[in-house]
Amino acid sequence: MAYSASDLEGFRDALLKARFNGLRTVEYDGQSVTYKSDAELERALGDVERRLAKAQGTGPTRQVRVSTSKGL
Repeated sequence: MAYSASDLEGFRDALLKARFNGLRTVEYDGQSVTYKSDAELERALGDVERRLAKAQGTGPTRQVRVSTSKGL
C-alpha cells in the first residue's frame, strides 16, 4: 500500500513525539503500535523517513566531493 507524503509526515511526527517523550507506544489515525525497544522505534522512524524522501522525490546524498588545498 502506497502512502501519501502527508500520511508519512504524520507517521513521522507521531514517532518523533513518542520517542522524545520516552514512550514506546505510538498512536496515529486511530491505531496504536507498541515497540519493544527504542532501537526498534528508531528503525521504524528511519523507514518512514526513507519512504517520505522517496515520495517527495528526494533521496539520500550519494556522492560527496571534498577538495583541499595547502594554500600555496
